Amino acid sequence: MPIINVQILEGRPKEKIAEVILNITNTVSETLDAPKESIRVIVTEIPKTHWGVAGTPKSES
Repeated sequence: MPIINVQILEGRPKEKIAEVILNITNTVSETLDAPKESIRVIVTEIPKTHWGVAGTPKSES
């Protein structure tokens, strides 16, 4: 059973997260020839205060 973990910055609309889940599921299913029912996608939204780029939190950029 493929399990895919996706980490993204918080704040995207729930429709976009659902689209990511669907697209990842379809891609993994086609690539691995795995049934969609066996694929799990976990999306974790990270607060911008907890995501740093070049030493600066995204909340400050």
